[in-house]
Amino acid sequence: MAEFKSKRATVSKAPYELYMAFVDMRNFVQFLPEEKKADVTADFDSIHAMVQGFNIGVKVLQRTPYSRIEFADDGAPFQFRMNMHFDPASDPYKTDFQIVLDADLNFMMKTLLGGKLKEALDKVVDGLVAMSEGRMPEGVDPSMYPEGFDPSKFHA
Repeated sequence: MAEFKSKRATVSKAPYELYMAFVDMRNFVQFLPEEKKADVTADFDSIHAMVQGFNIGVKVLQRTPYSRIEFADDGAPFQFRMNMHFDPASDPYKTDFQIVLDADLNFMMKTLLGGKLKEALDKVVDGLVAMSEGRMPEGVDPSMYPEGFDPSKFHA
């Protein structure tokens, strides 16, 4: 297994608030652009999507209230596990957040995808920080989202 760690960042939400946003897989659907939602199904424990003709899924393996959620593949081109860490920051209303991904990639896939996976994890963390501060994440086109979508109203 190859390990990829996102950067650590401070999110402007308390650990319990941030944890609650990720504990239910149905919550992920609300952040998708409207045209992508039709290809996604989710319940409390899993989410599945059609991506370029492939059904790709993620399921929750374990929830440790307010500190960690472990996810695993549930039908994907390769096996992986992902952990989201919600650690208390020095400010009780903020969270020290990080994502760790363990992926079963052969040498060639690791070489081709490794940098892109790390970059994607960092982008998720940066986007979460931006939204927690009421900003639209960098590189996100607001017109892709429903009318009235306002990151300043983001509530975990």
